[in-house]
Amino acid sequence: MGDDRIQSRGARAWAAPLRVAGTIFRRTVAIAVLLVAWEVLPRAGVVDRVFLPPFSEVIDKWWEMLRDGDILAHTEASMKRTGSGFALAVVIALPLGLVIGWFPLAAEILSPLLELFRNTAPLALLPVFILILGLGESSKIGIVTYACVWPILLNTISGVRNVDPLLIKSARSMGLSSPRLFQKVILPAAVPTVFTGIRLAGAFAIVVLIAAELVGAKAGLGYLINYAQSNFAIQEMYAGIITISMIGVGINQLLLAVERRFSRWRATPGS
Repeated sequence: MGDDRIQSRGARAWAAPLRVAGTIFRRTVAIAVLLVAWEVLPRAGVVDRVFLPPFSEVIDKWWEMLRDGDILAHTEASMKRTGSGFALAVVIALPLGLVIGWFPLAAEILSPLLELFRNTAPLALLPVFILILGLGESSKIGIVTYACVWPILLNTISGVRNVDPLLIKSARSMGLSSPRLFQKVILPAAVPTVFTGIRLAGAFAIVVLIAAELVGAKAGLGYLINYAQSNFAIQEMYAGIITISMIGVGINQLLLAVERRFSRWRATPGS
């Protein structure tokens, strides 16, 4: 009997690490396969290593650029623009989305204008931003802000409109005032949808900024990639691309952590 209990405890002690290892394996196996293929195919001559160097060579170049400070300098320039544009988009889109989602009159007045602009691709307006704001930082921050506003705005509107009517009726029956109703019911219920828009905006910010940095920039990851490609510095080009990918993953994970922080109320006791 005692031996059975000891074996049971031993099995339970191993269960948690095995689950963690299984989760890590499932989440990394596809990336590992991609990196192995990236390393093997150029060396095997399946693809031209001039245009797609092996992954190990690209990482060596990335590490060299990191030590020299090149990657950090370009990353800092891009992150300042991305952060500024993203923050402005949140400040603009979040309250506007709450107002449009909650007040039918505001939605009726503004919906035609929103439909017009949300269907206009941000990069199509890049020349307009450059003409109005110039080739400096303002135009790049402006185009990032414009691109990020729409996913945040539309998801905020959707989140507010799709709150369960029974929750609202129950809150009103308890005598909650409109401000308290908004604070205690509407905002918490809309958080998941709102953060979906914020995470989409985070991805859009990187994509649009890289394209904007191809024009008139003297620093930034988009400038680095374009400059390296123009000078046939292929390893440096891929180093810039890898950096962008890592930044995108990092931003997404950060926003997921913030979302979990604001959505703790949704966790069930057994979770």
